[in-house]
Amino acid sequence: MTEGQEAAAAAVEAAAEAAGNWARAGRHAGIAGAAIGVVAAGAAAGVAIERMTVGRGMRRRARLALDAAGPYGTLRGTPGAAIAEDGTELYYEVDEPGPEPGGAEKDERTAKGAKSAKNGKGDRSAKPVRGKEARAAQEAHSGLRKRLTAALGRRATAPTVVFSHGYCLSQDSWHFQRSALRGTVRTVHWDQRSHGRSSRGHGQIDGTEEVTIDLLGRDLKAVLDAAVPEGPIVLVGHSMGGMTVMALADQFPEFVAERVVGVALIGTSAGRLSEVTYGLPSMGMKAFHWLAPGVLKALGWQHEIVERGRRATADLFAGLIKRYSFGTPEKVDPGIARFGERLIEATPIDVVAEFFPAFAVHDKTESLVAYDAVPALVLAGESDLITPADHSRTIAEVLPDAELVCVPEAGHLVMLERPELVNEHLVSLVERASAAARSSRHARA
Repeated sequence: MTEGQEAAAAAVEAAAEAAGNWARAGRHAGIAGAAIGVVAAGAAAGVAIERMTVGRGMRRRARLALDAAGPYGTLRGTPGAAIAEDGTELYYEVDEPGPEPGGAEKDERTAKGAKSAKNGKGDRSAKPVRGKEARAAQEAHSGLRKRLTAALGRRATAPTVVFSHGYCLSQDSWHFQRSALRGTVRTVHWDQRSHGRSSRGHGQIDGTEEVTIDLLGRDLKAVLDAAVPEGPIVLVGHSMGGMTVMALADQFPEFVAERVVGVALIGTSAGRLSEVTYGLPSMGMKAFHWLAPGVLKALGWQHEIVERGRRATADLFAGLIKRYSFGTPEKVDPGIARFGERLIEATPIDVVAEFFPAFAVHDKTESLVAYDAVPALVLAGESDLITPADHSRTIAEVLPDAELVCVPEAGHLVMLERPELVNEHLVSLVERASAAARSSRHARA
C-alpha cells in the first residue's frame, strides 16, 4: 500500500469513527436519530475527502496560526458579576472612558483588523494591512472617536452603551465595536447565561426552568441593575441579544421609558422564526423545523460523545459556520472567519440544545413600541440566512423613525464581516442618543 493509500485509508477510518460517535448519540431520538445518521454519513464523507488532501497536523497548525494572528477577542475591561433570579452568575466587563495602558497599540491592531475584514482577503496567504491602508484605517478609527467625544459633551449626560450578544457567541463577538467606542464612552459587555464566562444556568442544570427569551430579558435587567445603576443607557443587541433587548421592554416598560435613550437591533427578529428557511428548499426547511428540537435534545443527552464528534469533524463544521455566518465567506479575512468559528465552537452542544426551542415561540413584535420614542438603529445583512433581512424590515415598520440599514452581501455576523460600516452607524446612534438624553434632561430641569 502506498503512502497516499495509507493516508486515505486512515482518513476514511477516522471519519467513520466520527460518524459512529454522532450516530450513537442519536440512537435514543427515534426518527430524529435517523436524521443524525444521515448527517453523520455526510460528515464522514466530508472529513475523509479533507483528510486525503490536507494532513490533519497541517490543518491544526493552520488553525493555531490563525488564532494567534489577530487581536480578535482580546479586549478586556473591569470584571463584574450580576446574579440572576435563579442564582446564575452573569459575567460582565465595563470599559470606562479614558486611556488605558497600551490602548493606542491595541486600537491600531484592531483598526487594521477591521480594514482587513472590509477588504476580505479570501486566501490564507493574505498579508497584513500596511502603509497607506493601515493609516487610513487608523484615521477612520480616530475620526469616530473624535465625533463621539464631541457629541458626548459633559460626562454627566453621556450614556452607557450595553452590548448583548447572540446565540452560541459571547461578548467577544463585539470586538470591533468595543474597540471603536473604547475610551470615549462607558460600555458594558456581558455574557448570556451558559455562554462565554457566565455560569451555566442554574435553572437548566437542575431542570426547574427552561430557557426562554423572557428569562434572558430578566437576566439583562439584573446586569443593568448591577453595572448601570444610574444614568441613560443605549442598548445594543445582536440576534438573540436583540431578542433579549425586546424581552426587557416587554417585562420592564417603565424602566425602559425612564432609562433607555437609544437602541440598536442588529441581525435579529421579533418573531416568526419557525418560518425561516435557512437557505433550504421547502421540504428541507419543514424537515429541519420538525426534527431539529428532538435531534438537539438527543445530542444534549450524549454531549460527551457529541463533543468528540464535533472535534473530529471540525473541518466540516468550519464550512457550515462560514456559510451561515457570512454573506460572502470567500471574501472574509481568514483570521476573522476563524475567530467566528472559535466563538461558536466554544458553546457546548447541551447549551445549544437548551436554548434552541426558545426561538420557535419567540414573539416580541408588540413590545417594540417601547423603543418608538428613542433613536433606533435596525441593521441586517441582506444575505443573512438565520435572521433574514426581511425580519429587520418588519421591525423597522413598527419603529418608523428608526434608521434601517440592510447591508448588501453581508451575513448573520455582520458586525465581524462589515465592522467599519456597523461602527459608523453605531457611533451615529450614540450621537443621536446623547443629544436626546441632553434634551430630556433639560426638559426635566
